[in-house]
Amino acid sequence: MTGAERRELIRDLLTTAEHPVTGGALAKECGVSRQVIVQDMALLRADGVRVSSTNRGYVIEHDTRPRRLYKVRHREDEVADELTMIVDMGGTVEDTLVNHRTYGVVRAQLSVASRRDVQRFVDDLASSRSTLLSGITSGYHFHHVTAPDEATLDEIGRALEQRGWLVEMSPYEREAIS
Repeated sequence: MTGAERRELIRDLLTTAEHPVTGGALAKECGVSRQVIVQDMALLRADGVRVSSTNRGYVIEHDTRPRRLYKVRHREDEVADELTMIVDMGGTVEDTLVNHRTYGVVRAQLSVASRRDVQRFVDDLASSRSTLLSGITSGYHFHHVTAPDEATLDEIGRALEQRGWLVEMSPYEREAIS
């Protein structure tokens, strides 16, 4: 079993579990050490899975807010405008992803839910030597956005489209990026 397959199994086990699952139980089920499970949990969290450690084991936090994936493209100087528009409409930008032909899907957690978060992100980017993840895909990128309801997500989609930022997803992208 590959690491990716093991993490998918762990995710499935935690999703269907009625109670927290210990690292030891996951290690036994997967045929690996508890330390490997700890590393897998870190990788799952980096991929946006909301795994929590409790004194009784691991659990997946279930977010009941609706979530939608948008594919967008805009200039680098429009990042703050895009994020601000989404949070002002009641959305939270959970992450940013790119689908690179060589590297595959590359994801970074954002958790941008307010103008303050937007400013912090923009300031952090400006003070570093780093560039936007979307720079490796000619500006094309994806965001998972959560909101209080589907109507808010519909409004966010319309606003992205009105600004000319929303891009049609291919069937492959819909399947590859969840």
